[in-house]
Amino acid sequence: MSSSINLRYTLLITSVAALGGLLFGFDIAIITGAAPFIQDFFRLKDLGLGWAVSALLWGCIPGAILAGKITDAYGRRSILMGVAFLFLITSVATGIAPSIVYLIIARFFGGFAVGAASMVSPLYISEISPPGIRGRLVALYQLSIVTGILISYLINYLLHDTGEDNWRWMFMSGAVPSLMFFILLFFVPETPRFLYMHGDKKKSLEILTRIGGKEQADLIIRQIGESLKIKSTRFTLIFQPGYRRMMWVGFGLAIFIQISGINTIIDYAPIILRTAGWKIDVALFSTFIIGSVNFIFTLVSLWAIDKFGRRPLYLLGSAGMALMLAGLTLANLLDKFEGAVVLMFILVYIAFFAACIGPVFWTLISEIFPNRIRGMAMSIPVFTQWVFNALVVLVFPWMLNKAGGSFTFGFLALMAGLMFLFTLKYVPETKGKTLEEIEKYWLDKSGHKNIES
Repeated sequence: MSSSINLRYTLLITSVAALGGLLFGFDIAIITGAAPFIQDFFRLKDLGLGWAVSALLWGCIPGAILAGKITDAYGRRSILMGVAFLFLITSVATGIAPSIVYLIIARFFGGFAVGAASMVSPLYISEISPPGIRGRLVALYQLSIVTGILISYLINYLLHDTGEDNWRWMFMSGAVPSLMFFILLFFVPETPRFLYMHGDKKKSLEILTRIGGKEQADLIIRQIGESLKIKSTRFTLIFQPGYRRMMWVGFGLAIFIQISGINTIIDYAPIILRTAGWKIDVALFSTFIIGSVNFIFTLVSLWAIDKFGRRPLYLLGSAGMALMLAGLTLANLLDKFEGAVVLMFILVYIAFFAACIGPVFWTLISEIFPNRIRGMAMSIPVFTQWVFNALVVLVFPWMLNKAGGSFTFGFLALMAGLMFLFTLKYVPETKGKTLEEIEKYWLDKSGHKNIES
């Protein structure tokens, strides 16, 4: 059936949806270059800087929850359009901030958009993708995230020497991709699974046929119908025995992806490298190298995710990240925490995350929940990862200065090791299965094949 896939059309619509990831990555990482200048401009101490950096992440929490609730009611595409518009407004608002309080508020509301995009974009891609290439297409979302990060690093470097208002232009540059995302969304359809759930079976079948051909469309439309025989649309469905295990897996993955340190590296790379002895201009240029490695190895994941599967990549990535964080810990203990050494460990750490963890995380949490409540259910791990993201980013500057580099990186290494063990014990393989087959797997696993509420 894979030969019937309309790859050009499928790539077009999934690439547009994936632009939500570009804005996600841009907004997350633009603070990387702006942070040192904001700290000087507003004379911030460690926790003040932590709030300025993490404000967006705190906004992501209600954004993810709200999007999860309303996307099941109003559709994936319409929510993405609202997200694009909010990205546009908050990019400008952050750039013109007259005070640190105003900046924190603007970034908090920008976090609504990031949180919603992080939930709805991979959800859209997962629901519209043929099963044989779904991993690669959802990985496009992670590729868009790292592209946004790379673009922001480049903008930060180009603007770093343009005067005391350079950080304002860094933030306002985000208005351009936001407007582009908003316009392109007019040219993509709603997902077939949402259309079916809301009574438009004919349109759902048309889109599935255009994407994967008639044979595959007929098969999937039957599977969707079977999966929707569960009458309940209540959120409590996910706590019934047949679904409780999938919730646990999503929750655990969401915690470990953040407490293993990825966003401390993304957001605080210049500060880490400055503590390793490098000046700000060299540190900012090094972040562009970090972003480039992130981008290149995310391309590797596009090839690997549907070839080797989700579970093997997650195991490899978590083990590699743990080793690199252990290396940073050892460098601190041996008083070898120097620029080139630190950068080497960071680059390999990023390579393991980009090739193995980042794309697989978003793929898994967009796959494992049932059709009828996928939006609401997926919002829980997305919400969870934003909570832990915000906490880690908030306390990292304080922890690095007060507890020291060896303790800080040692803790992150331990968490990456626990992520390996969690994956080994709980995470199943979902490669090549339809969303409905994955749902059936969880029901069969628990012995509850016909759950009614």
